[in-house]
Amino acid sequence: MPDNTCPSKLDYPEFIATLMKTIMRKRVPFSACLELTHRCNLECVHCYCNQPVDSPIIRNNEMSASFIFGLLDEMAQRGCLWLLFTGGEPLLRRDFRDIYVYAKKKGFLVTLFSNATLITPELADLLEEWPPFEVEVTLYGATSQVYEKMAGIPGSFKKCLDGIKLLLERNIKTSLKTMVTTINSRELADMKKIAAGFGLDFRLDPLLHSRLDGGKMPCEYRVTPDEAVELDITEKERRDAWLKCMEVSKNWKAADSFLSCGAGVDSFSIDPYGNMSLCSMMPKRAFSLKRYSFGRVWDDFFPKVLDKEYNKKAKCRNCDAVLYCANCPGWSSVETGQEDAVVDYLCEIAYKRKDAFEKQPFINRVG
Repeated sequence: MPDNTCPSKLDYPEFIATLMKTIMRKRVPFSACLELTHRCNLECVHCYCNQPVDSPIIRNNEMSASFIFGLLDEMAQRGCLWLLFTGGEPLLRRDFRDIYVYAKKKGFLVTLFSNATLITPELADLLEEWPPFEVEVTLYGATSQVYEKMAGIPGSFKKCLDGIKLLLERNIKTSLKTMVTTINSRELADMKKIAAGFGLDFRLDPLLHSRLDGGKMPCEYRVTPDEAVELDITEKERRDAWLKCMEVSKNWKAADSFLSCGAGVDSFSIDPYGNMSLCSMMPKRAFSLKRYSFGRVWDDFFPKVLDKEYNKKAKCRNCDAVLYCANCPGWSSVETGQEDAVVDYLCEIAYKRKDAFEKQPFINRVG
């Protein structure tokens, strides 16, 4: 009998789909988000986690390189392949090079999130020698005036562009992205031009949430729900993603499970202080890796969280716009302190998005 599951007899999308189903069924911790620091050399008004760049207290509480090495050993042994280094600004760590090279030698596919302002020729050389899967650079504006109003640091716009150039001179895979705010929304077209000038992909995200410590400052810079939905319609990448979501979710029904994503099933997050959570937006459900082993958290503690049933009385559960909503226990927790609460901003966007994609002839408006 022929073996139709042989990878050579599957096309690539089918192979990946089959692989991911197996990974999720077996709960392999395949993908990790490792926040190396919450400190940052910029002071972005919209950031959900940034801490002072020179704070000795915060720096001293961060995981040591040797501690991280041990975690990477455990993660690799359990089957983790995709590894994201993020922050804060991960390049601020004095031992970044040691941590990065260790991860590469372990065989991880490493993605790096950075503002690129700290990229030096020496660091770019290191990335050339040990190529990351990708460096994703956040661009906060198309002019120094707007960029630095977002980032809070004079001269940072030029440093960002210089850093991007250093990466590209070494053929390091790079992409650009931005968070859309009331400050930079009018420069989106020009940011796209900058990306095109570099020959780079560009994506955007208009959804800002509260700080992890409960601060609401980022929310002050949110675009309106109408503006957010307009971007969903006019930006091809976002439009295609929602159309695909509509197609694959035709027969979707609300599940009883607490989470409907891969958090705790095939992915996890670790903050700078060694706390492991299902998702970086769920710090209240984190477990200290300084107290428990990685395996104990993944095998014993996470399943207990995942087994929690969704509150059947929650307003969101039977909402007819749920397929168009970005809300989840993480968002709810960060915004309201409760994991099953309505986030009014997302709720308004969801209904407007549903109306736009289901009722209005939006195709005539796309670019």
